[in-house]
Amino acid sequence: QGQLLAKSWSSLFEGRPGATPGSPIYSFNGRNILTDPLWSHRLAWHGSTARGGHARRRDCQGWRGSGAAEGMATPLGQGRLLAGHRHNCSTP
Repeated sequence: QGQLLAKSWSSLFEGRPGATPGSPIYSFNGRNILTDPLWSHRLAWHGSTARGGHARRRDCQGWRGSGAAEGMATPLGQGRLLAGHRHNCSTP
């Protein structure tokens, strides 16, 4: 609560490669996803294009799909939140 994740809106999306958040990021059940072994992939799932638009057919079917569906996600250590890559929606 009250911890700074990024210095500006643009730095959140256009940060330097290799940057990692300095503050913990918590899941809805209170786990720190940067250190908890349950979160082995440490991905930020967003379903957006690199410019911030909706990535059609890349949002795990409205975040309700699994199996062969794909979603856009970015490893948190990249520093560029919307520099997404396609990931299978059944990825834990």
